[in-house]
Amino acid sequence: MTLPRLFSETVRNFGLRPALAFTGQTPITYKDLEEQINAVICRLEAIGIEHGDKVAILATSSPNWAVCYYAITFMGAVAVPILPDFHETEIENIIVHSESKALFYSSGLKAKIKPSVEEMMPNRILIDNITADSAVKDVASDKLANEPRKDYTVEENDLAAIIYTSGTTGKSKGVMLSHKNICFTAQKGSKIIPIYDTDRFLSVLPLSHSYENTIGLILPMINGACVYYLGGLPTPSILLPALQEVKPTFMLTVPMIIEKIYRNKIRPAFTEKPVMRTIYSIPPFRKLLNRIAGKKLMATFGGELRFYGIGGAKLSSTIEKFLIEARFPYAIGYGLTETSPLLAGCSPSGTRLQSTGPALEEVTLKIHHPDPITGEGEIWAKGDNVMMGYYKEPEMTAEMITPDGWLKTGDLGIFDKDGYLFIQGRKKNTILGSGGENIYPEEIESVINNFKHVLESLVIEQKGKLVALVHFNSAEIEEKYLHMKHEVTSYVEQKIDELKIELKDYINSRVNKFSKVQSIENQSEPFQKTPTQKIKRFLYNTTKK
Repeated sequence: MTLPRLFSETVRNFGLRPALAFTGQTPITYKDLEEQINAVICRLEAIGIEHGDKVAILATSSPNWAVCYYAITFMGAVAVPILPDFHETEIENIIVHSESKALFYSSGLKAKIKPSVEEMMPNRILIDNITADSAVKDVASDKLANEPRKDYTVEENDLAAIIYTSGTTGKSKGVMLSHKNICFTAQKGSKIIPIYDTDRFLSVLPLSHSYENTIGLILPMINGACVYYLGGLPTPSILLPALQEVKPTFMLTVPMIIEKIYRNKIRPAFTEKPVMRTIYSIPPFRKLLNRIAGKKLMATFGGELRFYGIGGAKLSSTIEKFLIEARFPYAIGYGLTETSPLLAGCSPSGTRLQSTGPALEEVTLKIHHPDPITGEGEIWAKGDNVMMGYYKEPEMTAEMITPDGWLKTGDLGIFDKDGYLFIQGRKKNTILGSGGENIYPEEIESVINNFKHVLESLVIEQKGKLVALVHFNSAEIEEKYLHMKHEVTSYVEQKIDELKIELKDYINSRVNKFSKVQSIENQSEPFQKTPTQKIKRFLYNTTKK
């Protein structure tokens, strides 16, 4: 189970099938892809890259990103993908910490490369046109070389990638994933739903994230499917035409994308007018209207979607109920970068409200020290997808992985009688109530985020009380009351004060007695987030206490 071995099987079975493309372009075939990979290996050989050397990639997602990643790993070197959202200081720290000997970068991110990095990293290669001019001169014959000089042997347990996380706890950690880790996850992920060489993946998440990397690149590759890249951020002006052109059968996303569509387009259509709001409150009519909305949503996504994967953060139960009634082919997965990344998941036909599905085949999940009454506890995992450890951090690794191989996820969960996993929240986020009760801020936030004019929220403990930091959609309120012109600004502030009072009653009528919030504070600026759009809680927990 190595990346070059699986790729060679794909070339043998699907060599003439489309492999990678930007939307609006003709895909290259897997045979073409093989030639481009070999040409980039030649470039890496020419600058002295050898088995085990680290090579960083600081670039937005593209076919060339995939080519470079494959070239690095196929020659036994180690890919160090860097998230484009990282700050220039974080980028410098990663390059130094990983001891990378070369850097592929895209032109749009050149400004994030500090002069100090340029000094210590002479081997910087622009990724934008790497496949156009990557062949190098053969010194002996003065001809362009497109065939690697060496035959590379890569073993299952060789290090394939070091992925630096931007978790919500602050310090980035270098997660070491072997070829076996990544290949195992991709192969077992393929068992969740059949994938064919006619399938089309539309990529909207960064390839430097483990989720998109393994499930959105390696998984389609081993099945001969084609992946399309947007060539820009998934804004409506870029995403909507791409959906109609590609007509994807598979997409991987984070909750934010579908939540934005629901809150900006679907919910207003059913709740803005009093008559429609009354009709929508009647269950049979609600289901019918949601089914109609679901057909329109499918058409928006190109009409041929078979799998809309959601991961990276918790999906609101209200929005999930809509997706179920809309018969939209969504599925929720669960995992960590440390598990390459998938641990649990199911097909759209097997989804259950607020569950991530059962454990992946040949992965064992258990609840460590479950509560005798609720059955709840920390989720521990064991399988061939568990990381090799944190790079240069043996103590941190020992804290995360037990001597007998169990990885402590830090997430709290329970299983139902059929083995379906339900995530309760992060262990470190849990707030202890005055009576010793576990309070899960994520559950309260899910309620808050379904309230009108709310964009996002964060529940924290402040002097023993629950406080909700709420980011209201000021622009939406302004637009609604635009007729007031010069009075708009003061009216928005007044309206937010009124909404805070209304919201507090709304929350406390929908949560248990020990999860009631004592106060609501207006968060005027958007919360700072990780690349998978999770709020960086540590920034607010420390400053607000």
